Amino acid sequence: MIQVRNLTKRFGYTEAVSSLDFDVMKGEIFGIVGPDGAGKSTLLRMMSTILEPETGSITIRGKNIFSDVFGVKESLAYMPQRFGLYEDLTVQENIYFFGRLFNVSLKEIKRRTVRLYEFSRLGPFRDRLAGNLSGGMKQKLGLACCLVHSPDIILLDEPTNGVDPVSRREFWKILYDLLGEGVTIVVSTAYLDEAERCNRIGLMYQGRFITAGTPREIKKNMNMPFIEFATSNPVRSEMLLREIDEFKSIILTGDSLRLFVADVRKAGKRISQILKREGIALNSLREKTPALEDCFVAIVSGAQ
Repeated sequence: MIQVRNLTKRFGYTEAVSSLDFDVMKGEIFGIVGPDGAGKSTLLRMMSTILEPETGSITIRGKNIFSDVFGVKESLAYMPQRFGLYEDLTVQENIYFFGRLFNVSLKEIKRRTVRLYEFSRLGPFRDRLAGNLSGGMKQKLGLACCLVHSPDIILLDEPTNGVDPVSRREFWKILYDLLGEGVTIVVSTAYLDEAERCNRIGLMYQGRFITAGTPREIKKNMNMPFIEFATSNPVRSEMLLREIDEFKSIILTGDSLRLFVADVRKAGKRISQILKREGIALNSLREKTPALEDCFVAIVSGAQ
């Protein structure tokens, strides 16, 4: 559905997106995952035709999106981090306004609104001003406005940023419903748990994909044992171990520390010796399955 080739975008001396190559298949959720400043928003703005790249191309169904911008926009919807809802218009007025922007007839908007209210649960609030909605409801209204012209492709830039956990779950349920209808979705997120819900992901760092594939493939390709251990002073333990190259990708989560190692037995012995010198006890150590967050931290630490 989407092909991105050698895509580069600079702002002054800063290369926000650097020589990116990837494909998005029809009817999948492709996740662009990375920290703030990784280049996610810049990439999506180019994919939505808002920004033009320095080099490279983006094609949809084999057609360059910059050669027929208005033609592309009919099959494309883009929802930025701060969607441009009109807060002094009601829920229904916003949906009608965005529908008319895409030349959808009033009769057809009315017909489609029934479906939009059904999945977003905004029906009871149709006469409420957008400015009086909660953060999660605003995001669902933003998505409804994007969908009113029935696009084939939806680009979502961190749509659940700052949204409560319940609304996040409901938002992702909507995305899965759309996926079942054959819509192709590209979503950027800084939440690694959301990345697990995507069909495929690109882990983005400093304008590049440091790895890409399904969440399972990325974890499998680490090809190293992963350990979790507990100590009598986890915060101090993390500080000590981060000073050693082989342990610099260590992650502190609650009272536990997690780490990829070359050899579980040797790593456990070394960690115990280092901590013992500082009067810290190693209480437990076990091998476990890594999460995407663990993989991302390990890959980034190795690239630095």
